[in-house]
Amino acid sequence: MAAPAERSAVRTVRGRGRAPGVTGALLLGCCALWALISAASGGGRPEGVLLAVLAALTGYVCGRIGGSLAPVATASVLAVAGLAGAFASSWEDFGSAMTVATPPGDSGAVAALLVLAAGAACCAATGARRPRTRSALRLLALVIAGAAPLLGSGTGLIASLGVLLCSLAAARMRRRPAALTGFALVTALVAGASWAVAEQALPEGLAVSLAGQLTPHRVLLWHDAAELAKDHPLLGVGPDRFGELSQAAAQSLDNDGKPHSAPLQFAAEQGMVGVALLGAVYGWLLYALGRSRCSTQVVLTAGAALTALAALACVGNALSFTTVTAGAGLLAGLVTARPAPGRPTVPTPAEHGEQWPLRARPG
Repeated sequence: MAAPAERSAVRTVRGRGRAPGVTGALLLGCCALWALISAASGGGRPEGVLLAVLAALTGYVCGRIGGSLAPVATASVLAVAGLAGAFASSWEDFGSAMTVATPPGDSGAVAALLVLAAGAACCAATGARRPRTRSALRLLALVIAGAAPLLGSGTGLIASLGVLLCSLAAARMRRRPAALTGFALVTALVAGASWAVAEQALPEGLAVSLAGQLTPHRVLLWHDAAELAKDHPLLGVGPDRFGELSQAAAQSLDNDGKPHSAPLQFAAEQGMVGVALLGAVYGWLLYALGRSRCSTQVVLTAGAALTALAALACVGNALSFTTVTAGAGLLAGLVTARPAPGRPTVPTPAEHGEQWPLRARPG
């Protein structure tokens, strides 16, 4: 018979994971509902937002299932699929034939898919039991990062290497709240910097330097988004209407109708409520990771990948692709998954960091 302390630990661990799932479902439902409200008010087209919400939720559910039954195998498949998706997105003729949700040749999708693939490979390597398997999965993460220059994505290279280094450094960390708080601060800093560029609130020298890195056209798009957000602070102009109302977008020959910044796009099209919901979804991801029963290294690796994706979304159009939102949901679901029924989970010091999800020996 199990000892009282062990029974208490079992009840505690069983209770973990329920609240994040319910909270996430409610937040994603609110995002869909607000998109409909904003569209009804401004005459926008909410289909893109609804598809992104559906993709994220579907990916999260599939990740929870895969993480419960075969987490390492599912993460490995995600890593390979992400790398294949990045190649498909970068080659115009191959991408147009093989992908539907991701337009070919888009750098935002390539960098985001590489980051998710590297994060999944590192998570799988951390959870693998055999040393050869771990080495092979680490090598896969290096291959994913090395593929970025071949695909013309310098940003993808830097972000993927950053995820890999964070995964290695996380092996020495024991307190995940501090690291997750740091991830949140990094995302807030990047989002704040993009907003400052849009508002032309930075010193002239720094603004010129950033404009050179971001391209002047993107800065003009951000400025238009900020102006639309000021004119329509609550409801926005309506989903998918930025391209119609932005002068910078209208003057571009390659106009995709996006400001290439998720916070600014939500502010312009769905108002401050939309921005708050977007931030709440990211906060929910970090909250769910903080309550995950996986080892700290796995949690922080996934957190680094999702933070890199959030940073890319702040300065690009990474979240405009269904493949990316589905992949992010899948990775989050993998790391927050609960073991299959009949397998109680009690993380013990000897097991911590060795199994994923952590499982107790039969009592």
